[in-house]
Amino acid sequence: MTASPPPAAHESSTAAHESPAAAYQPTERTIPTRSRDRASYDRELVHAILDADYVCHLGFVRDGAPVVLPTLYGRIGERLYLHGSTGSRPLRAAGQSDPGLPVCVTVTHVDGLVLARSAFHHSMNYRSVVVHGTARQVTDEAEKRAALDTLVDHVVPGRSADSRPANAKELAATAVLRLDLDEVSAKLRTGGPNDDPEDLALPYWSGVVPVARRYGAPVPSDDLAPGTSVPEYVTELG
Repeated sequence: MTASPPPAAHESSTAAHESPAAAYQPTERTIPTRSRDRASYDRELVHAILDADYVCHLGFVRDGAPVVLPTLYGRIGERLYLHGSTGSRPLRAAGQSDPGLPVCVTVTHVDGLVLARSAFHHSMNYRSVVVHGTARQVTDEAEKRAALDTLVDHVVPGRSADSRPANAKELAATAVLRLDLDEVSAKLRTGGPNDDPEDLALPYWSGVVPVARRYGAPVPSDDLAPGTSVPEYVTELG
């Protein structure tokens, strides 16, 4: 079945006359069994967490066994697009099965190491999103090209317009999965350690060690033409 064209990057896949709710509806699969107070279904927060990274873990069942694979992703409105090879089993399964491949996608940011006075209360500050749903292979060429541009720009904003687009052969060798953001939840931990009152007098340091991503200086390829400058969008990554 031919897929419909994707919405613009700033729009939801919801019909134009409708406004998406401010929050996703919790389901049995998106309500955590532990630390429910850390869960959130706020749509804006979910989008912010997804947009702040570009590597996810794709979980599915293959031959009766659970499998989890890391892959790139990008978001257009209320859809995630996942990248892979046409030789990949899950991507082939998503294209061959009807209505698609049941999956679970997770994205996690580690923001800090939480060191408590007791080993038991050590933790991490984090932001995470879990998406449940049915992934479908994108077959419409226009949607596929838009998704691939989004994947490139999600990693390095502005790069898709400053590189050669995929030719027909490359497009045929690349598979893209589409996953609607319907069954979604976020989970976060912030703040310091939760030491027991009887441990507060112990002579051990406690606190948070912040964790942040850092980009190094760009390294040009050995065969780069002399005089080719580093694009501003690359230097801005640092």
